[in-house]
Amino acid sequence: MSKYKMLWEYIKKDNSNELKLSFEEIKSILGFSIDHSFLNYKKELIEYGYKVDKISLKEQYILFKKNKK
Repeated sequence: MSKYKMLWEYIKKDNSNELKLSFEEIKSILGFSIDHSFLNYKKELIEYGYKVDKISLKEQYILFKKNKK
């Protein structure tokens, strides 16, 4: 099981076309802070119908978008 599975399920359940989550919100969902390994795991999100559209280190958020069918 992926350590990010709870985040992927949260995003899928939200079902928005676009979802912007701060690093703090993500930490609250997961119970831990994201780290550089997130870049390796983000491809799993495709299975949930979403992709990572933007990661802002300066503003500390990640923008997720629903994949077009």
